[in-house]
Amino acid sequence: MKIGTPLSATAKRVMLLGSGELGKEVIIALQRLGVEVIAVDRYENAPGHQVAHRAYTINMADGNALLELVKKEKPDLIVPEIEALDTDMLAEIEKQGLAEVIPKARAAQLTMNREGIRCLAAEKLGLPTSKYAFAESMEEIKQAIENGVGYPCIVKPVMSSSGKGQSTIKEEKDIQTAWDFAKSGGRVDRGRVIVEEMIQFDYEITLLTVRALNEQGEVDTTFCEPIGHIQVDGDYVESWQPQAMSATAKQKSQDIAKAVTSNLGGRGLFGVELFVKGDEVWFSEVSPRPHDTGMVTMATQYQNEFELHARAILGLPVSTALHDPGASAVIYGAMDEKGIAFEGIEKALAVPQTDIRLFGKPEAFKKRRMGVTLAYGHDVEDARKKAKAAAAMIKPVKN
Repeated sequence: MKIGTPLSATAKRVMLLGSGELGKEVIIALQRLGVEVIAVDRYENAPGHQVAHRAYTINMADGNALLELVKKEKPDLIVPEIEALDTDMLAEIEKQGLAEVIPKARAAQLTMNREGIRCLAAEKLGLPTSKYAFAESMEEIKQAIENGVGYPCIVKPVMSSSGKGQSTIKEEKDIQTAWDFAKSGGRVDRGRVIVEEMIQFDYEITLLTVRALNEQGEVDTTFCEPIGHIQVDGDYVESWQPQAMSATAKQKSQDIAKAVTSNLGGRGLFGVELFVKGDEVWFSEVSPRPHDTGMVTMATQYQNEFELHARAILGLPVSTALHDPGASAVIYGAMDEKGIAFEGIEKALAVPQTDIRLFGKPEAFKKRRMGVTLAYGHDVEDARKKAKAAAAMIKPVKN
């Protein structure tokens, strides 16, 4: 393994497609390993733009614009970090040998579209999932519900993340609202949604799964301790690690995660989302990149999820070891305003064993995630109390 000098002819170049708060941490982890990083996003001054060696603002769903930028920058690796991009062009870039796509172009194509990954998990791999159907109209949503999905159910755009465009249908009168919200809220409007049965689970987890090279140069799959989380309207507001679960459920979770990620292939960290009820486990989704709920690993693990991703994609050894139980809590924008400020940071950091990440997003929205608090403690409940207490002390204000 050889890594050169950034901004020189010997540089190892990585291009991130999507440079939000997760991408920003990946960039920092890569730069600590001597990598030259190019950050790409759909809006200027994205968090990752602020720390990368070079930054570009383009519509990544425009394949020609994406190809032109890749030819200009000549990266060694391309790391997709969002759904709103032309995955077919990624496959063509990979086919032409212009760059290696992480983990693979096929993985990006399947996981960036809920239809592709759900069909792979349920129909090809035979993994347990909720009942589901795809729909292209309100009438088809109604038919899906009547034909087995049932009430209540969840409707999501096939192309979205972090709860965008997601809503719950409790009765027939909710269908119109859910359809309209899915059409407007997805990353890319494909005119198609997934209608999912609402499983009555005890809790849901993110199982961070790492595919990295071992000493023999072969890919090994390892797992972080399970991460529990609370979501509101499909968006995470709090996470903790480790989530207590039975040995049987934990093994089933690892088996499901390994089956999915082995099929997707490549190297890197995957965020596998699962529903758990007792010893039963259902597959929900997978992201071929660090996961928002995994920000808690910045307080809990010797190598956080961003460092694990950076090491894995570069072919370096990894360790998923936990050092302390911990938790994270979201800091919202609380207003629709550009260039906001934050008060109470000194009070938040006075809470023992806490830390803060303010993402530096140029524009706030009421429910936009602008930062997180992190905490560790002697157990998960102790850490959760600290993280939530610190978050409550930070007040977004107009500058």
